[in-house]
Amino acid sequence: MIPHLVSTDSGPVLELEQRILEAQPAIERWFRLEWMEHSPPFYASVDLRNGGFKLAPVDTNLFPGGWNNLSEDMLPLAVQAAMAAIEKICPEAKGLLLIPEKHTRNTFYLENLGRLTQIFHQAGLNVHVGTVDDTITEPRSVDLPNGSALLLEPLVREKHRLGTKDFDPCTILLNNDLSSGVPSALEGLYEQYLLPPLHAGWKTRRKTTHFRSYDAVVKRFAKLIGVDPWMLNPYFTQCGDIDFQERQGEEALADAVDQILGKVRRKYKEYGIHEKPFVAVKADAGTYGMGVMMVHDAAEMRDLNRRTRNKMSVVKEGMEVREVIVQEGVPSIERLQEAVCEPVVYMMDRYVVGGFYRVHTDRGPSENLNSPGMHFVPLAFEEQFNVTNPEARPGTSGPNRFYMYGVIARLALVAASYELERTDPEAEAT
Repeated sequence: MIPHLVSTDSGPVLELEQRILEAQPAIERWFRLEWMEHSPPFYASVDLRNGGFKLAPVDTNLFPGGWNNLSEDMLPLAVQAAMAAIEKICPEAKGLLLIPEKHTRNTFYLENLGRLTQIFHQAGLNVHVGTVDDTITEPRSVDLPNGSALLLEPLVREKHRLGTKDFDPCTILLNNDLSSGVPSALEGLYEQYLLPPLHAGWKTRRKTTHFRSYDAVVKRFAKLIGVDPWMLNPYFTQCGDIDFQERQGEEALADAVDQILGKVRRKYKEYGIHEKPFVAVKADAGTYGMGVMMVHDAAEMRDLNRRTRNKMSVVKEGMEVREVIVQEGVPSIERLQEAVCEPVVYMMDRYVVGGFYRVHTDRGPSENLNSPGMHFVPLAFEEQFNVTNPEARPGTSGPNRFYMYGVIARLALVAASYELERTDPEAEAT
């Protein structure tokens, strides 16, 4: 099922779709040249918002869960991408150690691990799941809803290598975003490939750093296809020294909100857009949709109730929020059976391997959909997403739409590669 765009036949995003289709050869060459100079993250997922007047990424996750939400029809693409990624890193690899979050009771997350294990097994690797949860001292088998089982094993550290009992892999894949810091078992692993690198974790990574990189990438790309970069890029700024509990930094945050709203209003006026602008105020580090609020007026920052301040002050793993990103909000015009939804695109190495719609029946187009009550519907790849039909009228072809999603998501992937290069502590040391 493909959600229908709620827009006219000649809206800006439909014109953008047409420009992207017409420029496909130049676009693919552009990406090819980028990957000759920069290494993509091992894997990533990108949340997109389609407002009808712009299509932009609003979050990029370098430790994506949710692989179980992808269509099984796309599994061969993921396996091929995994083969290519591993071949570049460790061609002789026989084993891969997968290190997950501590969500041992979250069935959906465990299904995600099962899907990742399946992908890398089919890519020719012996996969073990080693947990940093120190309460697991013996191998523990967990039954999954699909009838399979997942074996969680305690980690075994020997000098500069990490594995499980009788398992010594050359490659370690993190599906743990390190929100609470880097476990000592992961430090100093000089003899194994650790993917993604430790500085990709939320203990050090910042969303504003990513979007600064994205800003530079999208300006060059927009020039290539001849569009206003704003159509692909949300305005944002950073605000630090925040303490929501003590109401510290409220005025500075209100000023930041007012600044972004002002820039958005000017763009809306330029393009004749009659939506009411809003911003997303998010913790500058963290995921799972935590530490997020939507704001339509700067005055709201001065009148936060205790419940909202509590929600904003602490995110996953008890991380205290001291810095936020104030990001232009993009309303979603995408619908699935009348429910508001947004596309999430998954990539491995430099390849788009699938995606899904995040759907929320109780949220509006200007609200955060990554919240309790959401559900997921695999993107309807009835045909290969990259087998486009340039003759189709914009907004009528699923493959065309998904190709456009994939292009924007890959721009965020390029930005993530820049981000990781610039924040690499070893590169700074040299």
